[in-house]
Amino acid sequence: MTYSSEELLPGTQRALLHRIASAQAEGRTPSLVAAVQRQGRIVWNGSRSCVDGHAPDSDTQFRIGSLTKTFTAVLVLRLRDEGLLDLDDPLEKHLPGTGIGGVTVLQLLGHSAGLSAESPAPWWERTPGTLRPGLADVLGEQTRMHPPGRRHHYSNPGYSVLGALIEAVRGASWAEVLQREILEPLGMRRTSTRPQAPHAGGWAVHPWADAMLPEPAEDLGLMAPAGQLWSTTADLLRFAAFLVEGDDRVLGAASVEEMRAPSTPSKFGPGEGAYGLGLQVVQKSGRTLLGHTGSLPGFLATLWFSIEDDVAVVVLTNATSGPLVGTIAADLVEIVAEAEPRIPEPWRPLPEADPELLALTGPWYWGTHPNVLRLTADRGLELGPLRGDGRGARFVAQPDGTWTGLDGYYAGETLRVVRDVDGRVSHLDLGSFVFTREPYDPASAVPGGVDAEGWRGLGA
Repeated sequence: MTYSSEELLPGTQRALLHRIASAQAEGRTPSLVAAVQRQGRIVWNGSRSCVDGHAPDSDTQFRIGSLTKTFTAVLVLRLRDEGLLDLDDPLEKHLPGTGIGGVTVLQLLGHSAGLSAESPAPWWERTPGTLRPGLADVLGEQTRMHPPGRRHHYSNPGYSVLGALIEAVRGASWAEVLQREILEPLGMRRTSTRPQAPHAGGWAVHPWADAMLPEPAEDLGLMAPAGQLWSTTADLLRFAAFLVEGDDRVLGAASVEEMRAPSTPSKFGPGEGAYGLGLQVVQKSGRTLLGHTGSLPGFLATLWFSIEDDVAVVVLTNATSGPLVGTIAADLVEIVAEAEPRIPEPWRPLPEADPELLALTGPWYWGTHPNVLRLTADRGLELGPLRGDGRGARFVAQPDGTWTGLDGYYAGETLRVVRDVDGRVSHLDLGSFVFTREPYDPASAVPGGVDAEGWRGLGA
């Protein structure tokens, strides 16, 4: 039996509509638009508005604030993949004279450079970028709030610096590079640095009265890489699909996976949230959500996606405060994931099974700890504990006959098959750990040797 998801079930759709309707009413926002994507296609759109007949749709632009940072991070990773910089490079190597040249590109991407959270007054989000003509005006005099690399401290100026880095290496403006290297290849025609009709207007809603005040929509100048963009739910879901699968025209799958891995602990504490390379990583109701939140005066935005559930959600609204769009988006993911769990792909055998690799599969022991080695696609291997939690990893084959760890405890470590003089497999060597076919196999090169009398009972 095959499975096709043309649209969500009516009950799921009503639950989604109820959630955003409640959010618009309780959050007292002029309008709110949301969309859900599964299997790479949009399966639901919904919106609410305070003006009858003028509800936004998937083509209506809203300002997305700090969601812009994810785009900037993609551009930096492209430079790395092209060999134009290394993430461990000090900033000074590519952008001298900033006064913060010792911090690394990686630290800037993950908000661990120790820089201040905001630029000096006046409030950069509500004033024109012409007030900050140079990086010195963005960074201010007190550039270091914490020692670099020691903790997560969110920094808007840090992403302004990354935008300047992109411009220095590319020899073109951040906006031009963004358009050429991300927006055009991904077909994001409704994402731009300035609003393009149809677009929502930004509003502040009085906290104690049902009254509104228009918010200014400033060009942020050098701060643009931290929060300038306008976009739509349809475009942002295209971006979400890219952040899951990668796209060789923009950034390969391995690099977007790298973006999703936490780079430093979050200020929220272990288990609650972290920050990758331009992506937030949060835990909600037992599932991992990736994406980014965003806000600028007059607008709130969130993109969350769950790889395990194959659900991506965008929520956009045009109010300075009120609706908790991060929570709303997480709730929409949960509604879909719980009501319509992802249907697993059919099991299929490998295209081919190398007999020599097949002979390596099965149980292996690190000391007395039982582990299982499995064969995966493309001559890959996967090692993990036989039961319970423990150290494990996926491994990718290398031309010299070894394997390199991709994740987990053994990420980056080398797995070698060690053979005895007659060519038979003796043991596995993994970062100096010896894995044998039997617990402390006396026929293998177990560090420290094995007691000659072997295993014994209490009375021996």
